Amino acid sequence: MDLALQGGGSHGAFTWGVLDRLLEEPWLKVEAISGTSAGAMNAAVLVSGFMQGGATRARSALDAYWSRVAEAAKFSPLQRSPLDRLMNRWTLDTSPAYLAMDLMTRVVSPYDLNPFGLNPIRSILGESIDFAHLAEAPIKLFITATNVHTGRGRVFRNKEITPNVLLASACLPTMFQAIEIDGEPYWDGGFAGNPTITPLVRESDAHDTILVQINPRERRETPRTASEILNRLNEISFNSPLMKELRMIALLRQVADPGTGEGARWAGMRTHRIMTDKLAELGASSKVNAEREFLTLLKEQGRRSADAFLASHGEDIGERSTTDLDLLLQEC
Repeated sequence: MDLALQGGGSHGAFTWGVLDRLLEEPWLKVEAISGTSAGAMNAAVLVSGFMQGGATRARSALDAYWSRVAEAAKFSPLQRSPLDRLMNRWTLDTSPAYLAMDLMTRVVSPYDLNPFGLNPIRSILGESIDFAHLAEAPIKLFITATNVHTGRGRVFRNKEITPNVLLASACLPTMFQAIEIDGEPYWDGGFAGNPTITPLVRESDAHDTILVQINPRERRETPRTASEILNRLNEISFNSPLMKELRMIALLRQVADPGTGEGARWAGMRTHRIMTDKLAELGASSKVNAEREFLTLLKEQGRRSADAFLASHGEDIGERSTTDLDLLLQEC
């Protein structure tokens, strides 16, 4: 099977839980992973750990990565306020540091606010991933970042993946300076593919793709506040490339020659999705909350969601799709 992992800040801990549960199943063999932002981090850590000791080591590598993230967050000024804690909310909506940062990122460039381009995740990546292992891994990796100059997505493969590639895939332009790779600046891959699906179809031998979706596609409430409006705009823009690509895949499956070669790969793709409505209940500010208790809560939610998927659709893997992409064509 293939995995397609979305980004979404600390909400990527939900994906951690999904992966932790899937890796418990020896009959599930991962052929390739496409990841963006937090999904890229999860993908690279999983493959690095797998190369050191199979699924068991991959699970412990993911545990160690998110533990380091939580440890680093202890020293961050971005903490929940006493009011958020009192009301048992995981958002940082009333945190003075978060409100100040949110305002500053709207009016001050990261080139002025963070002139040295510091990113605490860089050292965590160095401790968590053996990049030489990524180059040698049998599991194919596809990491997406967005070229600032062209606006196009670039997909980096195993031998190309470095700490800068992963940081570029998660580079929010209002918070961090663009990451330069091969003389070109890159921003978060979510603007171009969150995640990119096409390489999984064209370059992997697997016929089943499990999408782990952490960005809510729909919300029932109309956003009213400035932060709610901005959050919804970001969700729509970060989901848009994925929805367009899935529609394209659905269309190609209808018109492609199912015989051999390229047509067979499109026609034979089986799609599945693991997600939870719980993430839609969390505010945008919770994406920068990396408290250990919160990350653990998200991990356990991910494990429950993956467990429910396996109970309902485990037997469908290798047999049929459990997500009907043709419904997306009716929305056009």
